[in-house]
This record gives sequence, structure tokens and C-alpha cells, in this order.
Amino acid sequence: MADTYTPPKVWKWVSESGGKFASINRPVSGATHDKELPVGEHPHQLYSLATPNGVKVTIMFEELLARGIKEAEYDAWLIRIGDGDQFGSGFVSVNPNSKIPALLDVSTTPPTRVFESGAILFYLAEKFDAFLPTEPAARAECMSWLFWQMGSAPYLGGGFGHFYHYAPEKWQYPIDRFTMEVKRQLDVLDRNLAERRFLAGDDYTVADIATYPWYGNLLLNNQYEASEFLDAQSYANVVRWATEIEARPAVKRGRRVNKVTGPEEMQLAERHSAADLD
Repeated sequence: MADTYTPPKVWKWVSESGGKFASINRPVSGATHDKELPVGEHPHQLYSLATPNGVKVTIMFEELLARGIKEAEYDAWLIRIGDGDQFGSGFVSVNPNSKIPALLDVSTTPPTRVFESGAILFYLAEKFDAFLPTEPAARAECMSWLFWQMGSAPYLGGGFGHFYHYAPEKWQYPIDRFTMEVKRQLDVLDRNLAERRFLAGDDYTVADIATYPWYGNLLLNNQYEASEFLDAQSYANVVRWATEIEARPAVKRGRRVNKVTGPEEMQLAERHSAADLD
């Protein structure tokens, strides 16, 4: 890096940091404006955007519906994070962390809020007894890989993705640092998938639903335009796994929900019935 930085004794927020998300990054929490959230007719109200974390949940809902679980119907409302929708008072009441996705289950009294994508997957899996093993050892393996994804992805998104794809300039030190970690993570996945069809064994689970939008999309070049840079084909087992998951009809449907970028035929800003995706 050409310039060096000497940190002050006490850091103060004096200017935007630069980059794509500079206008919404701030060192405090809480609502910045009053705005109520809309509520539709279905039991589950999802407030989200088709980022990897958002796609996890829409895939989960579509997989549940594909199994014939009609009680898993949902409304998916668009949260434009670039416009600061996540800082509205209604959204903050559902997720005090002001991050998408956020879920409000209005089938309970009072309504149940769930935030953090992994928590939402777990909540829905338990509620509908689907995509989560019941045998203790198998369940522990599944949960281990689910939490692995939750702990690992910040290095991929906030680290590698930011400095490789979004930062206003390219700097070698952070790119090298986070590339090394992401490739280590990909090797962890590849070694595991050399012996298994899915992350936790023979069955498709919430661990796969959580991990595909991050690591599958990465290697299939749907994210950060980095597959060549990362030598994606060297992780043959992960590519095989990701390709199989991407071909699932419910995954194809879930990837479109709350999507407002990319090819027009892939976009669906809001979803309120199955017909919206047909």
C-alpha cells in the first residue's frame, strides 16, 4: 500500500470511508427515521434483499413450499440497503442490528421476530421439521457446518469481497490477506465434499442452504467476478456440489426473490405469491 496510516489514540468518525457502501456505514445503531414496515397476508413477513444472506432465506422458503408445506407461505418485501431502508424504525424493531434479512412470523401471538440469517434458517427448519436432522450426531454435524458458514463468511464478504471488488482502490496487502483465508476456507469445503454429497452427509440441509449463496456463487462466478482469480476449478468437489444445488428448482426460484440487479428475467423485487415467480 502506497500510503501508511498512523491511528489516533481515540478513533473518531470524521468522514465517509469510501467505496460502494460508504454512505450507509456508520459507527452507531438505531433508527434514523420513522417508517413502518408493510405486512402482507401470509404467515411469514420477510424484509430482505437478494444478497447472499438474503438468498439463504428465500431459498429456504421455496424449498419448504416445494415440499408441499403450505404453512410456509411468505411475503418478501424489498429492503433497499443503499437507500438506508434498514435504518427505518419498523425495520429496527424487527432487527436492532439493521441488517437484512429480518423475519416476522405473524402466525404466532404475539408475532415472533427472527434476525440473523442462520437463526432464521434454524427457526424455519425447527418449525417445519425440515432440512435439519433429528438424530443427535447428524444434527450436531449439520449445525457445526451451519455455524462454520456464519463464522467464515465475514472473511469472504467483508474481507475479500470488499477489498477485491468494492473498495475504491486495489491494495495488495488486504487482498492477499483475505484471498489466503478464503482459499483456505474453500479447501476446508473441498476436502469435506470429497467424501460427501452434501456438507453434513447424504442429505441436503440448512448447512447447504446457508453455504451455497456465499461459496457456491463465488466459485460459479455469480459473485465478485473472482472465480478465475481464485482458481475455482481447483476446488472440483465444491464446484460439483454448487452446480447440483444451483440446478434445484427451489434454488432457482429463491435466487430471484428481492433481486433488483442483473438480467431482467432474474429480477423480482417483491414476492407475494407463487405466481409471481411463474
